[in-house]
Amino acid sequence: MTFLAVNNLSKRYPKAQGPALDDFSVMIKKGQRLAVIGESGSGKSTLLRIIAGLEVADHGSVTFKGQAVLDPTQKLVAGQDDIQLIHQQFKLHPFSTAAENIRRPLLLYDKEYARERTDFLLRLFGLADKKDRIPKELSGGEQQKVAIARSLSLEPELLLLDEPFSNLDIRQKRGLLEELEEIFDEIGLTVLLVTHDLEDALAVAEELCVIRAGKLVQRGTANELYRNPENHYVASLFSRLNPLPNETDKYLRPQHIRVDESGHVLTGKIVKCQFHLLYNRLTVSIANSPTTWTVFDEKRTLHVGDNVNLSYSGEDILQIAEE
Repeated sequence: MTFLAVNNLSKRYPKAQGPALDDFSVMIKKGQRLAVIGESGSGKSTLLRIIAGLEVADHGSVTFKGQAVLDPTQKLVAGQDDIQLIHQQFKLHPFSTAAENIRRPLLLYDKEYARERTDFLLRLFGLADKKDRIPKELSGGEQQKVAIARSLSLEPELLLLDEPFSNLDIRQKRGLLEELEEIFDEIGLTVLLVTHDLEDALAVAEELCVIRAGKLVQRGTANELYRNPENHYVASLFSRLNPLPNETDKYLRPQHIRVDESGHVLTGKIVKCQFHLLYNRLTVSIANSPTTWTVFDEKRTLHVGDNVNLSYSGEDILQIAEE
């Protein structure tokens, strides 16, 4: 039995130029972590709200463990405890402590169970020493951990994450992602993440699903999508694409271009040099062509105005259509 089955979902909002979702389908196995990645407005958040039972689809269905997920027109209180949705806004109660925020969904449960469950989640998320602090006394990453821990208080089987790390700085996000990966592995949680950030998707998910304008474009592992992209859009999620001069639909990624080596294929002149964490990013004007390429200089030895030789392997050429 498929754990979560999203079948032919379509949704259009009034006055919108196009559909939020257009015949979108996806299946998820129990314990799997899948990331849906796409640009803003591609339908990612709408997808999660329908799966969570908080939004009404125009067409299609969602089944969870073989049972239909009821939408707000079919259920008095929208949503269900087994499926929890986390937004990018933490939505913590500002005057409640971390422990109280985590315990809040358990107010109607047995007090001993609520205490044990809260203590377990505080330990799991490394928040035991922060349990008496209110949200403004916690860092952004700690607040997000409280929000996720709160969503797990009811022991859901499916966690939906809607751009959950976009409000965090790079340092906070990096640490949180590493912790969450270990936590999800430990408890075997099924996770569906939607994001526009490839790095977030790669850190959390085992498989990627690309969405564009409400449509499923391609699904597979990161390696499969990187090496065999369905089209230009999927390929461009992983890196810039350099068009081959005088060729149609043929591209090279910057990381596949070697600079100033013998046996060069093209020559060019550096017109821009930008410092990045692991390399200098060069903009190279290709000789006898209007084409410019993005090239990486890991040794940081080249400068604006330098002439360079560029070589590459034919095996690294991507032949992909625009759409």
